[in-house]
Amino acid sequence: MEFRKKIEELLNDFLETRKDLFLIDLKISAGDDITVILDGDNGVSLQDCLDASRAIEFNVDREEHDFSLQVMSAGLSEPLASQRQFAKNIGREIEVLLNDSSKIEGELAKADEEKITLILRYRKPKDIGKGKVDVEEEKEIPYSEIKKALVTIKF
Repeated sequence: MEFRKKIEELLNDFLETRKDLFLIDLKISAGDDITVILDGDNGVSLQDCLDASRAIEFNVDREEHDFSLQVMSAGLSEPLASQRQFAKNIGREIEVLLNDSSKIEGELAKADEEKITLILRYRKPKDIGKGKVDVEEEKEIPYSEIKKALVTIKF
């Protein structure tokens, strides 16, 4: 069996036993350095990473195939990649880079199969008179228009 297929199969078997976890990325370099990035509906613990690592490492013969393995959770610097990740981050501020290179920042309100909904909050000049008013509006963005989305952290 091809090495990559074997790793994918072992990882999928592990994820079948842990429905709360899901795969973000699997990279295997030419030198057989394996990097697995996981996320979970309730986050990913160190034990989750160890369990995933063992599910792969204990089932591949190192005499047959030498490799290095790194299993990690998706960090805040990692872009949101799946509907499940967007759903997990509802209520958080995100920055979305669209395919046309424009940026939108807002609170993630909804994430369904086709699109996300952001709540945009900003101030705009009053229609009549001086001063500004607070505005809150919802904006729907289809996944197909999203180039990259990151959770923003405010201190």
